[in-house]
Amino acid sequence: MSSNNKDTEFSSALAKNTLDEIPAPKSDAKEIVGLVKHSGKTEGYQLSDGSTVSKEEGVRMARDGEIKGVGVAHRKDTEYLKSIPDDSEGNNLGSLPSVSG
Repeated sequence: MSSNNKDTEFSSALAKNTLDEIPAPKSDAKEIVGLVKHSGKTEGYQLSDGSTVSKEEGVRMARDGEIKGVGVAHRKDTEYLKSIPDDSEGNNLGSLPSVSG
């Protein structure tokens, strides 16, 4: 295995360790397609069916397998969703457009 592949695998494993859990999505799970922001802070998520949910509701839905491609992380006492690390930057939540809630 080349050094570059080892570095990529190590980086991916390290990034996954920042997640508290990676829930298993159901077959009909939705995707996050936008971030609901207020004053630059993410307050919720827009889903692939056009609905918007709060951060708290998004975390609950992800844990219930209703949102795919994300894991649950926390900062201090606030839980939030984070993309499951892979080799693509384009599907990271931070790369998604901001939408109004």
